[in-house]
Amino acid sequence: MTDRLQKKVNVLFLAAEAAPLVKVGGLGDVAGALPAALRQIDQPQLDVRLVLPFHHDIRRRVESLQPVAEFQVNCRRTKIPAKAYLTSAAGLPTYLIEGAPIPPDGPVYNSVNPTFDGEKYIFFSLACLALIEYLDWQPDILHANDWHTAAAVYANSLQVKPGERKPLAVLTVHNLPFMGKDAEPALLDYGLPRSPDPWLPWWATAFPLPLGLLTADQIVAVSPGYAAEILTPEFGCGLQDFLMTRKERISGILNGLDRNLWNPATDEALSVNYTLESLSLRSQNKARLQAELGLPLQSDTPLLITISRMDQQKGIDIAISGLRQLSTLDWQAVILGTGDPLLETACRSLESEFPDRVRALIRFDAELSRRMYSAGDILLMPSRYEPCGLAQMIAMNYGCVPLARATGGLIDTIHDDPTLASSTGFLFNEASPEAFAEALQRALFAYQDRRKWEEIQQRGMHKDFGWEKPANEYARLYQQLLGGGK
Repeated sequence: MTDRLQKKVNVLFLAAEAAPLVKVGGLGDVAGALPAALRQIDQPQLDVRLVLPFHHDIRRRVESLQPVAEFQVNCRRTKIPAKAYLTSAAGLPTYLIEGAPIPPDGPVYNSVNPTFDGEKYIFFSLACLALIEYLDWQPDILHANDWHTAAAVYANSLQVKPGERKPLAVLTVHNLPFMGKDAEPALLDYGLPRSPDPWLPWWATAFPLPLGLLTADQIVAVSPGYAAEILTPEFGCGLQDFLMTRKERISGILNGLDRNLWNPATDEALSVNYTLESLSLRSQNKARLQAELGLPLQSDTPLLITISRMDQQKGIDIAISGLRQLSTLDWQAVILGTGDPLLETACRSLESEFPDRVRALIRFDAELSRRMYSAGDILLMPSRYEPCGLAQMIAMNYGCVPLARATGGLIDTIHDDPTLASSTGFLFNEASPEAFAEALQRALFAYQDRRKWEEIQQRGMHKDFGWEKPANEYARLYQQLLGGGK
């Protein structure tokens, strides 16, 4: 391959969701922030454009649309018409793809019948490639995210014509276990064959994510820690041996945090705003949250918070069992989130058992979560695995000290020094209530020395988790790919 190193790089960024147009989970945060951060880089100059399915949520938010193209996506049954529109999301050029498999009134993700999502995102992935032919702008890099757009990476590798320069493909893995298994019928229906690659397990030869991992020019995990973990049996989801064959093409780039969005000095949801220099004001938020939730107004009692999806991955059950083991110690706990009904019930049972110091708030409440970050002393994050994690970054930004399992991005963002001299939080290794309880006992003991505790808070608030660093790492990666090829 000839040297393609250049001062200007065109990047087509594919995602299922992106704030502010549509956001369901962490992918929406990343896809909303990273392209914008990439466009701010001077060298190389990056012309990054986002492409999204034209979801129902977007239709309610978008103000101006410019028709760009009408074309067809090949399917074994028929040719399916598609339309593309151009809009702007906070200054970011954004293409929206419309077609029958993307229902105008449907959800971003169909939890009732995931096979609908299978066809939606296979259609969307192929439509993104078809769109390129109708633009007077050609991408050098095709940047896909998770299984929803991984089929575009695979199809891109198959659509090689003599003398044609196809874009190089980057695939970011936000959550490896979600491989798009329900998309297998659609993948085959849209003419994308199983891979004959001998290293890919047979069961994975018609799943979008493994096929994207097979054919991407570069695989990026959302933290260096997760990049290493997916090569192991514990976290590789059955793909670890295959991924070892692509080890040289796997790297880890930690996600960033929008520090303008998560700023205790300007956050309008807080009762009292504060900065690193006025950290003492933070105690007022704790008192007001205790009063709001009917907890005893005890300023010296450590307030533990959990803001999480109720899911086995998040280790909520580990925290519940661990708290019971430490019932003789002084603490209060507030748990916010929804999800698995069994875990929701377990949280309510913990509140019933400790009505004077536990509140289980089984709901989604964005404003309350912000008040919790500004009031809590310790964030509990006992995840069984955590590719990157956002809550621990937000917590540190707000002066709330994280306590987490040593996995994935939590290792990369939290420093646990046994002497406390350089700590920004507390970590435990084994995904068990006993290991969690031991770490929490250390944290509760450290909390008693208020001077040292404030130093831990300050070090966390000093950490820069902004998007500038990861954006520059992605920019260097693009240039390396274009400069050297495969």
